[in-house]
Amino acid sequence: MILLTQSGGFLGPIAKILGWIFNGLFELTANFGIQNVGLAIILFTIVVKLLMLPLTVKQMKFSKLSSIMNPELMAIQKKYKGKSDQESMTKMNEEQQAVYAKYGTSPTGGCLQLIIQMPILFALYRVIQNIPAYVSSVKVLFENMLGGANGLMAQANFAEIMAENGFSGDFTTVNTAIDAMNMFSTAQWEQLKEIFPSCAGLISENVSSLYGMYDFFGINLAVAPTLTSIAILIPVLTALTQWISMKTVGNNNTTDSDNPAAQSMKTMNTIMPIMTGFIAFSLPSGLGLYWIATAVCQTIQQLLLNVYFNKIDMDELVKKNVEKANAKRAKKGLPPQTLSTKANTNTRNIQNQNMQNIQKKLEETRQKNLDKVEEIKKSTNYYNEGSNKGSLASKANMVAKYNEKVNKK
Repeated sequence: MILLTQSGGFLGPIAKILGWIFNGLFELTANFGIQNVGLAIILFTIVVKLLMLPLTVKQMKFSKLSSIMNPELMAIQKKYKGKSDQESMTKMNEEQQAVYAKYGTSPTGGCLQLIIQMPILFALYRVIQNIPAYVSSVKVLFENMLGGANGLMAQANFAEIMAENGFSGDFTTVNTAIDAMNMFSTAQWEQLKEIFPSCAGLISENVSSLYGMYDFFGINLAVAPTLTSIAILIPVLTALTQWISMKTVGNNNTTDSDNPAAQSMKTMNTIMPIMTGFIAFSLPSGLGLYWIATAVCQTIQQLLLNVYFNKIDMDELVKKNVEKANAKRAKKGLPPQTLSTKANTNTRNIQNQNMQNIQKKLEETRQKNLDKVEEIKKSTNYYNEGSNKGSLASKANMVAKYNEKVNKK
């Protein structure tokens, strides 16, 4: 878990920006009389998805181009299969690079978007897991319980007593105590009131407000779901919505039944939702709600993008990609990339070439058979020459001709 006292690092600035957005959405709904963490999580997910839409579109463009390029790339790999010498490897790389250049992309075309998205996704988890660090209205309720002359931190030996009673975490400062208490269950809050009876009223008042903020249709988003509560819907819906989302994305890509990587991805698309559902049992329900909202948004987004891309002329898309690639080369002072004739080989040409080779072999076999028939016919005529076919004379003549041939050899 990311603590309030550990908000720095590489993800710190990104988490702060996302936390500012989350807090803004929470305060916006509060202006309408709704202070609810669940609603803020859903709105937060939608906003972040919209902000990341340009990256998603670029990634899907690369995916569409990949579905066209892959047959050509696989044909090149097949061409050099079993060859490991340096010259063959160089030629194969050149031909593959020519294919990428033809479509105005590169082998790392889809990686950049993922590299940019990964820190954002990790920062998102940081915000959702540690809401008091970023939402001032939630944090102040913890500070009310801990601070002040009658607060928990003012109680003698507060940190030692918490440790003696089995509470894990650091209770020496307000921030570290908030991090530890953020994950408290109902039973732990009741235990805390028994240990510090003088603070029981203060705890009850602020915890009641916390429950109101974290309550989402009867589910406490601050604690992990259990099998006996309505919160069990969170992990179930987490697995279901993620499976639907992966199915939607998977249907958008053409998979090759002979491609081990494609088969492995298909298996992962089935296993991952189940694993995520089990993980959701051990984490606060708020994180599970975020996964559900993300999967639903992603499914809707994917369906809309599918409609959009189905209307796009792929030849026009390729043309624009090439123009952009050449524009980037021009900025670097490089000439436009000239495509090798090898790059003009597409799947249809490869299939036509294969068909021509098959037809050529069939024609050669047919001609050989005709030549054999003609040779047999000439041989028969040679032996039957000068006699009636099938007569004793023709047979005797055949023997004589054969002996004559043998003697000449």
